[in-house]
Amino acid sequence: MAIEISKIASGVQPSATLAMSAKAKELKAQGETVYNLSVGEPDFDTPSHICDAAAKAMREGKTRYTVASGLPELKEAICEYHNTRFGVDYKPSQCVVSNGAKHALHNAFFATLNPGDEAILPAPYWVSYAELIKLSGAVPVVVQTTEQDGFKLTPEAFEAAITPKTRMLLLCNPSNPTGSCYTRDELVALAKIAVAHNLFVVADEIYERLIYDGAKFASFPTVLDGLQDRTIVINGVSKTYAMTGWRIGWLLAPENVAKKVSSLQSQETSNPCSISQYAAIAALKGDQGCVDQMRAEFEKRRDYVMSRIAAIPGMSAPKTGGAFYVFFNIQKFLGQERGGVKIETDSDWCLQLLQQKKVATVMGSAFGAPGYVRASFAASMETLKTAFDRIAEFLG
Repeated sequence: MAIEISKIASGVQPSATLAMSAKAKELKAQGETVYNLSVGEPDFDTPSHICDAAAKAMREGKTRYTVASGLPELKEAICEYHNTRFGVDYKPSQCVVSNGAKHALHNAFFATLNPGDEAILPAPYWVSYAELIKLSGAVPVVVQTTEQDGFKLTPEAFEAAITPKTRMLLLCNPSNPTGSCYTRDELVALAKIAVAHNLFVVADEIYERLIYDGAKFASFPTVLDGLQDRTIVINGVSKTYAMTGWRIGWLLAPENVAKKVSSLQSQETSNPCSISQYAAIAALKGDQGCVDQMRAEFEKRRDYVMSRIAAIPGMSAPKTGGAFYVFFNIQKFLGQERGGVKIETDSDWCLQLLQQKKVATVMGSAFGAPGYVRASFAASMETLKTAFDRIAEFLG
């Protein structure tokens, strides 16, 4: 007999970003030159001092199991990092190191949400958020934001979405996919509502070092007294230090939550890669000049991409304030033919752009925002120039 798939697994949708990246790789395997703007991954190599620390750890035989929740010295470095940057007092007992920030999010949801609980999720949202919430048995309550509001959740929309079943707000700042950044005052307004309704907040701050125009990042638990007790912060080394494949993320939470997450992870995966943990220590405690250099290069690319979008009649996008994405409006181009193919949806648009012009992007509908497209500018300037030349050609 055939093995039946469980109801939980049947409801999980594949990652659209990885699916588009896979299509791009298929074309490359066929000998095509593809300009890939679909993946949220820095194109820089991991800085050499971080790689050197990993090699040193291997030579010294540091290749065995570690504590399931992460090396004590890495947890100390993480707490020192957050304490120094944001003035919050975290202890290693409040930190759990996981196999990437996605794993940390999974742990946070599983440890805190019950079946039937509601979690408020502003859209556009990263493709994995809704699926991970559903895997925990909870219900993602999607709240639409608008291009006119910079794709940021307003206090009015937040409060209107709260019901007796609401337990959590998930906030990504800076945002994937839109690049929007919340100011401290905007966070304060949301925090007051969370406190008034006794909600907790999962603050995904994985892009907090990639902020542009001289703006200052505000970490959510710092904007009001007492917020640290109702906030789970998600962060990691992948975006800041060009370490996506090293798979090191973490959460910072009240001790009771961190303790339960540690137990959960000990049964799920055991420890994150030992070598990657030693590399992460070097990243956090070493020279930060590499971070500033990469951020400055991303800002130059942001400026270039925004100028190219502004030059295309009918296309619009709010200015990206952080991360390395632009989220642009293609609604005026739907219902038209491109290369003899009728394009009705943002999915059609992205697929035809890939097939006809070999440029890979991701449809906005995957992020809960039909009619938009996400492009990553974590690619070389040469790639960006050619890609946007081809987008302009595609649109005639």
